[in-house]
Amino acid sequence: MSLNGQGFGYWRLKLRAIAWLLLGRSQAAEGEFSAILARWPGDAYALASRAHVRSQLRRRSEAIEDARALVAAHPKRSAADWFNLAFLLEDAGELVPAEQAFREALALDPKLDRAWYGLGLTLIRQQRFDDAVAALRRNTELQPMSPYGWYQLARVHMDRHEPEETRKIIRHLKGFEPKVAAQLERETGLVP
Repeated sequence: MSLNGQGFGYWRLKLRAIAWLLLGRSQAAEGEFSAILARWPGDAYALASRAHVRSQLRRRSEAIEDARALVAAHPKRSAADWFNLAFLLEDAGELVPAEQAFREALALDPKLDRAWYGLGLTLIRQQRFDDAVAALRRNTELQPMSPYGWYQLARVHMDRHEPEETRKIIRHLKGFEPKVAAQLERETGLVP
């Protein structure tokens, strides 16, 4: 007898992994996810979960390997899968593959604001400021009350020698994030 096409063995391993996670035993949970993948290679839940656990255990290269396997096996499953891969790649300094993964996430969900933000950061690190401005503007359209996109956008305008654009952002931030506005004033020396 099976549940959702999986046998009881699968569900037993999955529940054990969840129990280990609840008990804070990440390595034991990783073992259960590995056991699932040994029997059901390419299982999306196990790949995503093991990638997450490996990331928490600071084993980034193995987490990236699992995240890559996940999007290879299930490329259209979720924009979050691509975002998670992009996040890991950006953190590892693999900027070109990170950019590609962020763009894949956005192809699946153009309103994924955190992917626009991550893409903007990746483009900044590549010193592609014009492209970064476009990504960060989209992020601020989707999350107008979040200071993070605005802060990065102001910094990019400074890098592009556009102090008036930075001043506009500082004025805007004063309305809902005065601490971030004050930080930008200190860092840039600009007063709106």
